[in-house]
Amino acid sequence: MKVVNGGVCAAKGFKAGGIYCGIKKPSIDNQNPNKPHKNDLGMILSDEICSTAAVYTTNKVKGAPIIVTKSNLNKTNGKSRAVIVNSKNANTCNADGEEKALRMCELAANELGIRTEDVIVASTGVIGQILPIEPIENGISSLVKGLSYNGNEAAATAIMTTDTIRKEYAVEFEIDGKICRLGGMAKGSGMIHPNMATTLNFITTDTAISAEMLQKALDEIVKVTYNCLSIDGDTSTNDMVSLMANGMAGNTEITACNNDFEIFKTALYEVMANLTRMLAKDGEGASKLLECICTGCPSKDDAITIAKAVIGSTLFKCAIFGEDANWGRVLCAIGYADAEFDITKVDVDLKSEFGTVAVCRNGAGVEFSEETAASVLSSDEIQVLVNLNQGNENATAWGCDLTYEYVKINGDYRT
Repeated sequence: MKVVNGGVCAAKGFKAGGIYCGIKKPSIDNQNPNKPHKNDLGMILSDEICSTAAVYTTNKVKGAPIIVTKSNLNKTNGKSRAVIVNSKNANTCNADGEEKALRMCELAANELGIRTEDVIVASTGVIGQILPIEPIENGISSLVKGLSYNGNEAAATAIMTTDTIRKEYAVEFEIDGKICRLGGMAKGSGMIHPNMATTLNFITTDTAISAEMLQKALDEIVKVTYNCLSIDGDTSTNDMVSLMANGMAGNTEITACNNDFEIFKTALYEVMANLTRMLAKDGEGASKLLECICTGCPSKDDAITIAKAVIGSTLFKCAIFGEDANWGRVLCAIGYADAEFDITKVDVDLKSEFGTVAVCRNGAGVEFSEETAASVLSSDEIQVLVNLNQGNENATAWGCDLTYEYVKINGDYRT
């Protein structure tokens, strides 16, 4: 397994691009008036038809693009060629939402010369505001003309809202003697909570794999990556992960659970786990990445539940922001997790690049140096190590601290 550049363009046969079409307000920089506006419309295109899998938000209120994408993938039995996505406007809770989402698919399909149902559509941004379709109609030709095999950065920029950095990751691996690549891009900074991780994520691969096995792999890996991510406890209306495989690597198609399938899942985990970590670190207003590693558990589900409870605790997130080793909040979160265990066997450590401090043994506090703890928590990446000492299963969950800046960002997000 080797990390490579290229994001969604790392795999053979994928083009991408992004433009500013006018959905976002023009950015004004008096010091640099020629500075380009931020992209707000992006696209991914495969040279060949792709086996496609997707997972969506569990929120009962679903964005119109999700409804249209689901319908398209049902019509094609899990096949697609392209993705069109906009930022700034979620196209959710609008009477004409599905009409606009379908129109985006039609615009893309007409310009690309493909079928409307072969297009995945996604939107992110403010909920409940009418999506202006005119900027997309006016910009679609330029977007398609600008597609390139190196256009991943422009596409990754186009999906950013309150994100402060692009989020891309890709790997190279071997299956059936063929070099395969798998890469992705993600957006998300706020309104993020498990089941389904509240973000937009697009992943591409040149591996030959059936739609059925692709969906199986995605369902398994999303459970231990994006569904173990929480920024603020709010599950978005527009969450989606799409995974496209065009088979251009030339390996024998994966159609069953075998060694090739395990290699593919390992690559998928590598990409999705790293994107999840990037999303957590770029949480709205965040100053610290928070990672809970729960080990010694009787079951995988218990490990996941406990790790998610810790990183989702508002009080513990505040303690991390204040660099206060208030480990009792960790025990409190573990205690209300819906899992079976003996609390009298639980150990907790706090760890960072500056060292490790033991704060709890056998479910009770132990003496520790507050000075050492403060040093450990001064890092911008903090690990909470929870060991139940009651089994062999483990899981990791990712989040961030809760800061004043989070309130500031969300206090006037719409206006």
